[in-house]
Amino acid sequence: MRRTPMAYLWLTLGVLVFAFPIYMTLIGSTHDASTIGRGDVPLLPGPLGGENYANAWNGTGGGRIQGQPAGLMLANSLIMALCIAAGKIAISLLSAFAVVYFRFPGRMLAFWLIFITLMLPVEVRIIPTFQVMVDLSLTNSRAGLIVPLMASATATLLFRQFFLTIPREYVEAAKVDGAGPLRFFRDVVLPLSVTNIAALFVILFIYGWNQYLWPLLIINERSLETIVVGLTKMIGTGDSQNEWNIIMATAVMAMLPPVAVVVLMQRWFIKGLTETEK
Repeated sequence: MRRTPMAYLWLTLGVLVFAFPIYMTLIGSTHDASTIGRGDVPLLPGPLGGENYANAWNGTGGGRIQGQPAGLMLANSLIMALCIAAGKIAISLLSAFAVVYFRFPGRMLAFWLIFITLMLPVEVRIIPTFQVMVDLSLTNSRAGLIVPLMASATATLLFRQFFLTIPREYVEAAKVDGAGPLRFFRDVVLPLSVTNIAALFVILFIYGWNQYLWPLLIINERSLETIVVGLTKMIGTGDSQNEWNIIMATAVMAMLPPVAVVVLMQRWFIKGLTETEK
């Protein structure tokens, strides 16, 4: 495809449109609250960046956000996102492996029941899921925050479709070598699935990090509050109640972990989405 200046121009404009709000948030986090409240935030960084980020991290900004350290909320979100991503991948790998390589009564029925859940929005399932957590006494707990989000019909479907592309000769060769199902899964299926796992990890980590409705519903303890929920609670009903410099500093810190995951795993992410030959 021939590269044209117009294509680069549109690409640059698109980057500016998406990046400018992030830039203004970064700049706003280095000024005082009164400057932001007046609406005259300059385009250059201010002198209070270190102080604002320290106050946001430790929850010492005062006002509405007193006692809500961003460091604790970031740790809660990180634990939740990592556990959700790892749990979804582990459960989906095993369930897809069972559907593809085992023959048992109701195998396809089980798969289609999993697949049908894709058609149900989260809001439809959230009330019965909450009731189950209440019955199991898992509300206001890390387990109640993470476990209901660990099953993934999407990841199961994607892994199933990939496993179907693995040549049957691999299965026959494993049987000849005397490998059982678990050894075949560990020595053949997992190594072939590395790029797919990496791509899904990025997607599922961001999914877990951005969760808002379920943590808001299941958690009342301030010590378990996630960064997304914490950010919304930091914003009051009127501008005079908000310390926008601390809020913006917290928002910048909230963006860093998912950005780091995408940047560090970019090569694996692209490879997992585009690679077709194994």
